[in-house]
This record gives sequence, structure tokens and C-alpha cells, in this order.
Amino acid sequence: MSRLRDVQWIDALRYAVPVLAVVTLGLAWGRVLPPVVVVVVALLLAGAVLSAVHHAEVVAHRVGEPFGSLILAVAVTVIEVGLIVSMMVSAEGGSASSLARDTVFAAVMITCNGIVGLSLLVATMHRRVAVFNAVGTGSALATVATVATMCLVLPTFTTTAPGPAFSPPQLWFAAIASLALYVLFVVTQTIQYRQDFLPVTEEGKVIDVVEHDGLPSTRLTMGSLVLLLVALVAVVGLAKVESPAVEAAVRAAGLPQSVVGVVIALLVLLPETLTALRVARRGHVQISLNLGFGSAMASIGLTIPTIAVVSIWLSGPLLLGLGPMQIVLLALTVAVATLTVASGRATLLHAGVHLVVFAAFLFLAISP
Repeated sequence: MSRLRDVQWIDALRYAVPVLAVVTLGLAWGRVLPPVVVVVVALLLAGAVLSAVHHAEVVAHRVGEPFGSLILAVAVTVIEVGLIVSMMVSAEGGSASSLARDTVFAAVMITCNGIVGLSLLVATMHRRVAVFNAVGTGSALATVATVATMCLVLPTFTTTAPGPAFSPPQLWFAAIASLALYVLFVVTQTIQYRQDFLPVTEEGKVIDVVEHDGLPSTRLTMGSLVLLLVALVAVVGLAKVESPAVEAAVRAAGLPQSVVGVVIALLVLLPETLTALRVARRGHVQISLNLGFGSAMASIGLTIPTIAVVSIWLSGPLLLGLGPMQIVLLALTVAVATLTVASGRATLLHAGVHLVVFAAFLFLAISP
């Protein structure tokens, strides 16, 4: 009975938090907040993020895989794009010029090393060997590597515009190309080769998760869809309310400005990380990898086109090119991930390598 009451209480919170967060957003918008209120807003922001991903997961369960992973990835990316745009608009001086780059790069490192590494760690601790579909995962990784190199590495070496930045035509080309690749991948994942993105057994048999789990009702699914949209609005708005406090905390700690982008990415990807760990524990590593690489792809494929549009109204440069250290980390990530997915099987060692690269990224972000 006590456990039942706890479950009911948690479900009530999942429905109440998005509404409460929107109400708080209306009260706090455009005001200078005292420290206590900043903490309350931060808690509501975290609750809204968790609630958003929960309701996205309910909708995802209804539509099945790989549509489920796609919905989660897009929902999280909408949050990320809203955070980036709101903070770029409110940022002062040159702090907005590199915010998109720092956040997108952090998202790629978190998803391709943090989420993938932790998912493989959980899976291999339970079953010694993590099994997944190398064809589908490899195509996802190839798309991530292409759009990441095109949008984050090439600006460092182009010469038309000064600094690690694209000229306007180059930016639009990269935006259209990355969006086109993302759409092409979505079509491939959900229509043409859906079976390549479903979990598999050690014998290579495809597992359709929907066949084994009960589906939520239509009423529950529609309610979760509405609350998902409400939670997304709350997250974007509250993040803008919190952005001055985040930047002030980074400056007060004497940390590099790029840490702001890392904080944003960690915030929006934490719930998705928990989702990936949960499905990895059930043995569905393919879904975890769909979440990881799919989020990295969506982060670039949707953020860069949005930033290209927003840049029309923003003054000052838009720095997208990575520095030498970040390029080395990105290259190492692609190389390690390629070796991980090549055979369709991963061990505890693969998980450890990804997590060490992720730890190096976090350490060098704080102490470059």
C-alpha cells in the first residue's frame, strides 16, 4: 500500500510540475530574482525537464521503436535549441558568439561518450557483452561524424570570414546540408531500414519492444503529449530566467566561458541519460545507442539551421569552429566509437574507454 501511494504521488508530480513551472515562469519573467527564488526556479526547471522526458517516453512507448528514440531526441533538442537561442539573445558582448558551438560540442561529447559509455557499462555489468545492430548504429555514427566535422571543424579552416567562423553563404550551406542529412537519416531509421535500429538478441534476432510491453492508452498518450509541450515551454522560459545566474556563477568561479555551454548540455541531456541507462539495464542497448547518437545528430542537425536563422537578427560574429584541443577530442571520439560499433558487440573495456574520453572532456573544459 505504501509503495502504491509513492507511485501515485510521483505520477501526480509528473502532471503538476509542468503546470506549476509555467505559472512560475509567468511570475518570474523579466524580473531580477533574489537567490532563494533562483534556487526554486532551478528546482522547477529540473523538474520540468524530467517531466518532459517522462511524457516523451510515454508517447514514445505508444509509437514504438525507433520512433520512440526519435521523439526523445527531438524533444531534448528542442529544449537545447530554446536554451541556446534564449541565452544568445540575453548574453552581453561577445559571450554569445561561441555559445552555440560550445553547447553543441558539449552535447556531442556527452552523448557519444557519456551516454554511450554509461549505457555500455550498465549493460556489460549485467550481461558481460552488450549486443546491438552494427549496421544501424554505424550509419548513425557516420552521420554524426559528417555533420559534426562540417559544422564544427570546417569553420576553423575556412578563409572567407576571419576567425573560426563561416561566411553567411557557408553558414547557410552547412545549415541546409546538416538538416538534409538529419531528415534523410530519420527517413532511413523510421521507414526504409527500421529493423536496423531495433534491439537484437545475441543470436541476431530482432526484438520489437512493443510486442513485449503493454501500450499506454490513447487518453494517457494524448495527455502526455499535451504535458510534454507545456513542459518544453516551461523549460525554455525558465532557462532564460536562470541564464544570468548561470553566467554569473561561471564568472565568479573563474571558469572559462565555454563551461556555460557544458552546463546547458548537461542539464538537458541528464534525463535522457537516465532513460538510456534504464533501457540498457533491461538489455535493450540498441535503444540506448539510438538515444545517444540520435541526440548528437539532432543537436547539430536542428541547432545549426536554427542558429543560422537567428544570426540574421544578431549582431557580432558567430564562432562555430573548434580549437585544436576540441578537434583532437572529437577525432578521438569518432575513432573510438567506430571501433566500438564495428562488430556489434561491446565489452566493459569499450565502456571504460568512452568514459575516460568523457572525463577528459569535462576536465579540459574546466582546466584547458
